Amino acid sequence: LFSFSGNDNSEALPESMPSAPGTLPHFMEEPDDSYIIKSNPIVLRCKAKPAMQIFFKCNGEWVHQNEHVSEESLDEATGLKVREVFINVTRQQVEDFHGPEDYWCQCVAWSHLGTSKSRKASVRIAYLRKNFEQDPQGKEVPIEGMIVLHCRPPEGVPAAEVEWLKNEEPIDSNLDENIDTRADHNLIIRQARLSDSGNYTCMAANIVAKRRSMSATVVVYVNGGWSSWTEWSNCNARCGRGWQKRSRTCTNPAPLNGGAFCEGMSVQKITCTSLCPVDGSWEVWSEWSVCSPECEHLRVRECVAPPPRNGGKFCEGLGQESENCTEGLCIQDKKPLHEIKSQNLETASDIALYSGLGAAVIAVAVLVVGVTLYRRSQSEYGVDVIDSSALTGGFQTFNFKTVRQGNSLLLNSSMQPDLTVSRTYSGPICLQDPMDKELMTESSLFNPLSDIKVKVQSSFMVSLGVTERAEFHGKAHSGTFPHGNHRAFGTMQGRSKAMYIQNLASISTTSELKTTALFGHLGGRLVVPNTGVSLLIPHGAIPEESSWEIYLAITQKESSLQPEGSDVLLGPEVTCGPSEVCVSTPFALTIPHCADANPEHWSIHLKRRTQQGKWEEVMSVEEETTSCYCLLDPYACHILLNSFGTYALIGEPISDCAVRQLKVAVFGCLSCNSLDYNLRVYCMDNTPCAFQEVVSDERLQGGQLLEEPKLLHFKGNTCSLQISVLDIPPFLWRIKPFTACQEVPFSRVWRGSARPLLCAFSLERYSPGTTQLSCKVCVRQLKGHEQVLHIQTSILESERETITFFAHDDSSFPAQVGPKAFKIPFSIRQRICATFDAPGAKGKDWQMLAQKNSINRNLSYFATQSSPSAVILDLWEARHQHDGDLDSLACALEEIGRTHSKISDITETELEEPDFSYSRQNGL
Repeated sequence: LFSFSGNDNSEALPESMPSAPGTLPHFMEEPDDSYIIKSNPIVLRCKAKPAMQIFFKCNGEWVHQNEHVSEESLDEATGLKVREVFINVTRQQVEDFHGPEDYWCQCVAWSHLGTSKSRKASVRIAYLRKNFEQDPQGKEVPIEGMIVLHCRPPEGVPAAEVEWLKNEEPIDSNLDENIDTRADHNLIIRQARLSDSGNYTCMAANIVAKRRSMSATVVVYVNGGWSSWTEWSNCNARCGRGWQKRSRTCTNPAPLNGGAFCEGMSVQKITCTSLCPVDGSWEVWSEWSVCSPECEHLRVRECVAPPPRNGGKFCEGLGQESENCTEGLCIQDKKPLHEIKSQNLETASDIALYSGLGAAVIAVAVLVVGVTLYRRSQSEYGVDVIDSSALTGGFQTFNFKTVRQGNSLLLNSSMQPDLTVSRTYSGPICLQDPMDKELMTESSLFNPLSDIKVKVQSSFMVSLGVTERAEFHGKAHSGTFPHGNHRAFGTMQGRSKAMYIQNLASISTTSELKTTALFGHLGGRLVVPNTGVSLLIPHGAIPEESSWEIYLAITQKESSLQPEGSDVLLGPEVTCGPSEVCVSTPFALTIPHCADANPEHWSIHLKRRTQQGKWEEVMSVEEETTSCYCLLDPYACHILLNSFGTYALIGEPISDCAVRQLKVAVFGCLSCNSLDYNLRVYCMDNTPCAFQEVVSDERLQGGQLLEEPKLLHFKGNTCSLQISVLDIPPFLWRIKPFTACQEVPFSRVWRGSARPLLCAFSLERYSPGTTQLSCKVCVRQLKGHEQVLHIQTSILESERETITFFAHDDSSFPAQVGPKAFKIPFSIRQRICATFDAPGAKGKDWQMLAQKNSINRNLSYFATQSSPSAVILDLWEARHQHDGDLDSLACALEEIGRTHSKISDITETELEEPDFSYSRQNGL
């Protein structure tokens, strides 16, 4: 029907033109520009209606009819004929073409009225060269400086698109307003942050291949800055010329990532002069005075030549002398003076002799009567209880064997006893302080009376006695052997496990961390709730008939103690007072700390604030001194002191392995914008008071604890802390302000203020229907410890699961006065002291008591006390205020008892009754 020539560039017309009426062809699909990838041919297509024929023309030449693939159909709506034609273009065809423009093709369609031409479609061979025209170059920039990284991708068809990677992660400039990647493929960071440090790579890609540039390392550094000067130190010379110094540290901020160190001196010294002490000296004696009627005259002198100044010593010797002025010839009542004096001496000696003899006779008589009564009571009653749990108050089984009829120790004296059967009564015996209970009187633990004896497993005995038998069996008292009552008896063993799970809402929100109470001779205990800070005032520390309102407080504002050099504040600044209170025995102050207390890595000191507001060192924890005593437990320091004041613990790291324990906690709450959710990550000292402060702040902000806090061991190796949020559901949430990682300098964590470190993250949900949040919070120290908290929570408060944590229940009893404040009943305590303070065959027994309670250092402090055992028990009370672990103390006493039994002259079998039965159920 048509004729055309492959070599003719002009259009060929059809041989005959149809005469039927119609329209010009309309193209429904025209050929598109295409790229040949490698050796794969491309397909060009054309579709038109109404069309009798369609042929392609490439580069002005008709494509042979055999190379066309044609399909014909009928448009059902219009009844017009629709024709679609395909041709293939190979790589060889494109390469063989040499023209002024790219290889092109267009199609021509015929209908009854004429022809129509489509658009020209270009066909090009796609490629991407290997080498970048310009690779990005590494840079070192100061913080908040501008970063510009240039990138010119390799030549390619089509032109390559550029994407930037940071640490192999794509960078989206739409998510971070601080980053711009639109300017001619360059990467621009307007204000550099620490988190912008990393390796940057330029990635170029088109339909053929991808190419990577050389990586460029960007380091954001921080130049160091000086901190404020410390106060001038005291003059180092006590007498004469010396010097004072003050110091500053390059920690404001500390140099980071190769930043410059501070310029200038870190220490300044000035000269000072201290007044030297001048010792006093006597002036010459005065003249003798006139002879008095007593035949004596005297002379005086004063310490004024010179007087003592500046702390010098006072004169030694007497300031007054007297002597007889008549050489014994003076007469009184017509008798020589020496005769009068001798008569008076003889009369006085006679009175003393007769008084001593009378007292001895009375003492012997009382002793004989006492021994007689003791033997008679021993022969009437035979109730023995051998049990070391007299200290623990555990549930025991006691066998009471009836010895005689009418024994007043029977629980029911009206019942006639069966002399052939022993009766067993099982139940809890509560060893309570006899000062406010009817079970025992004060003398029952001092005197080995006949009613009940308690021995600690061996020949070492603690004897308990009941002086009034009528109280024992005549009253239905719940503290005696219960019979048919329903009272719940708790034991000391149970109190040792007094840990409870407490909801976050139960934590006190009071801003005044202070406790006060009125204390007297009976002593007591003060506790600042949920902070780990407590004060124990022993019985008898305050004189009788006097009382003081004593307070215990924690400094909440910024501490006035500024550690020098690398020293750090390890716990709260604690004040107890008033300062004018004088105690006769040391009191125990407990301060929590956050150090991993290894003496190889830490040197810990106790400091006290003077009345002038300056801080002075009291002692080192490892120091041997008799002024005070420090016992360092893993999480608290127990200090025995004699004066009230303000105290704090300072730690000096000895090596880079020194560890400061941090508690990591994550809180969350909805923001004012209902689509936003705030995550707040806290890193605080691992002390209860630091956590208490965070919890109080979060309750005011409506925050909820999302995961149980974890412990992070932060080393003193100058490496910074990184906090990041990971694994956020990508189609449900996104992070604002578009950074998932925050870095905190080492100095901010190690020597920062007492306020907890807070890093906040803002998350935005794409839909209000999203109510569940799951992610990970990673807190790690570079080259150190890492903790990952798994967050799985509902952002709706009604659906959120409450996170619980463990705490000691001390908020209900911030102050306990009298015997209830102590775990060891006063009577048993006095019995222990009377036993251990006396010298033993193997040295001082109180030393064995100290050793069994893990007190092995600075025993000279206890040796200077009037009752070493009492001070050791005070320290035990301070260490066990929450668990009341009397079992451990009982075990120590048992072990000491076994040691003593080896040197005892009385064997165990000689002290026990042959028919005695004993069963331990809840004791040691």
